[in-house]
Amino acid sequence: MLFRSFLVHKSIFHSLQAHSRRTVHHPISIFPSFFSCSTLPSSSQSTQHPPHTHYKLNHKDWLSPNEVLKIFEDIKDPDSVISIWNQYSKRKDYKPNEAIFTVVINQLACAKNFDAIEEIMERIKFEKSCRLSNDFFYNVIKIYGHLAGLIKKSIETLLDMPKGYNCWPNVKTFNLVLNMLVSAKLFYVVHEIYVKAPMLGVEIDACCLNILIKGLCENGDLQFAFNVLDEFPKQRCRPNVRTFSTLMHYFCAKGEVNKAFGLLERMENEGIEADTITFNILISGLRKQGRIEDGMELLQKMKLKGCEPNAGSYQEVLYGLLDAGKFLEAKEFMAMMICEANSPSFASYKKLIHGLCNDKLIREVELVLKQMVKQGFVPKMGMWREILRSLFSRTAASNICISEIVNG
Repeated sequence: MLFRSFLVHKSIFHSLQAHSRRTVHHPISIFPSFFSCSTLPSSSQSTQHPPHTHYKLNHKDWLSPNEVLKIFEDIKDPDSVISIWNQYSKRKDYKPNEAIFTVVINQLACAKNFDAIEEIMERIKFEKSCRLSNDFFYNVIKIYGHLAGLIKKSIETLLDMPKGYNCWPNVKTFNLVLNMLVSAKLFYVVHEIYVKAPMLGVEIDACCLNILIKGLCENGDLQFAFNVLDEFPKQRCRPNVRTFSTLMHYFCAKGEVNKAFGLLERMENEGIEADTITFNILISGLRKQGRIEDGMELLQKMKLKGCEPNAGSYQEVLYGLLDAGKFLEAKEFMAMMICEANSPSFASYKKLIHGLCNDKLIREVELVLKQMVKQGFVPKMGMWREILRSLFSRTAASNICISEIVNG
């Protein structure tokens, strides 16, 4: 084998040398598939180690699947994938597996050559050369939907899996398509795909029903979304914290905070513990209604239930205090946040300083400013102007009062 390889390289070398004497300007044009200008080894490199491995496809030596996989993994220019694939498909040892198909499709996706991916998928369907897993189709559907924006192709691939490719989709792949449809706001298609679950052999799970709820909520059908809760026991599923949090979010966005709290009570009755996200949604809903005290009480209740607040929990309460013009309370609340290792946002500092300046509380402004710098925020020019304006207006007012007393 080693001797034969040596003879092949020796033959190529002599042919190349002979051709260079005849054609000075294009010494390597007789081997366009073997060499390219961008892949020629430097003088310091050995010609026994070419920069690409697809030269092996020119040899008649039998290639193992791992060797073929390495060839496609080493391709630097994704645009050349199809020509190399065509070269491989003409070989007698052509026998692709799932790993090879996956690498080829991912390379084509990098090149945004989605038409070629369709051709490969049609070829897979026709050849039936290997059995493919759900993970393979999950990847292809994700490429079609997220990268190519071809939602219709994603749906077609999902529906074609059992008959066309002899692979039954699992619930993960099914839910991927449902999620795509909701993200694309194709709500009228969501239900059409959902009812095809039995035909595809998919067993509905809680995640699937949660996607339905999200789609209905985004479409403004809150009552229908609420009714999906009754679908869980029918599908032998149990709603989870995400189910309720999604409904709460949209109820709060619509100003129906009391209904959201009704869901919290239902959660507790069903033994489902609310998490930080759930409480943050409710605190935000209370803030939008100006119910600051209720928001602060809920924050304390959250701690008592063993649910640790995060920066977002505190920030919602802080914004509520600032919105209500309770700047001194907001200042104290900020100090508490920092003690509990939650840094207030730059926007909240800006809003607090603006309020304190309007109330001419210059001493408080100075303390907040120092605290802000300690937290790593740099005051901007507009903030300095506002502070100076407030300071000078206060000084001017003091001078007027003194003048009135003296001349009194």
